[in-house]
Amino acid sequence: MTVNLWYAHPKDLPAQATAGDWENILNAEERARSGTFRFEKHRREYIITRLLVRYALSHYHPAPPQTWNFRTNRYGKPSVDPDCGLRFNLSNSSELVVCLMGNEVELGVDIEPHGRAIEVAKLAREFFSSLELEQIETLSDQEKFNRALSLWTLKESYIKARGLGLSLPLKSFSFVFGQSNRFHLKLDPGLADDPANWRFRLLDLAEHRVAVAVRSDLDPHVNIWEARPPLYAPVLQRDGKEAAVQFLN
Repeated sequence: MTVNLWYAHPKDLPAQATAGDWENILNAEERARSGTFRFEKHRREYIITRLLVRYALSHYHPAPPQTWNFRTNRYGKPSVDPDCGLRFNLSNSSELVVCLMGNEVELGVDIEPHGRAIEVAKLAREFFSSLELEQIETLSDQEKFNRALSLWTLKESYIKARGLGLSLPLKSFSFVFGQSNRFHLKLDPGLADDPANWRFRLLDLAEHRVAVAVRSDLDPHVNIWEARPPLYAPVLQRDGKEAAVQFLN
């Protein structure tokens, strides 16, 4: 089982590209949306996100980037329209955008900047399960911040992979950590899912925590592609478990 994690940096979008190259790639709705942002950094983040998914899809399927169409389910999860077998999921911040790609497999990805760890930890009681909170309380302050960031991204990646949005309560499932920071998913009764169906990976990339969720019986082989500059051909940075990026489990 192989999935591909693409990443790009919004700051790499040249000023001239915001008025030129990209507008022939995005559709009319995307171009209109790009003009609604108050701050330039958010506009660049949006443009890079849309460019990245289009170029990533065209890397694995013989269709030009500008020809892709998309639909969303009732909870907002995007997919290709019409279905061609490729699956993707997106996550973005003002400094980093990622696109997780797979073939005929349900998947989800989430990122959070390392700098948000303390802020996320403050939200723990609102969003984490009692089991997760119990484990956090045994940790030192710095370990608590690190664990909170991991839990937040893992939970988001699972929700996004399921495609159910917040109709799936965050406290109804837990990521239980054991020795050597290995972890497993535990579900409350009634969630209509089996933890054995899922595999997760955590890694640190460009000052962000990244969580990957894949519905699979096998541990995913994660290839990491850097699209930099974003309109150029991507470069394979790491193949599978090689770690200049740090895999955390």
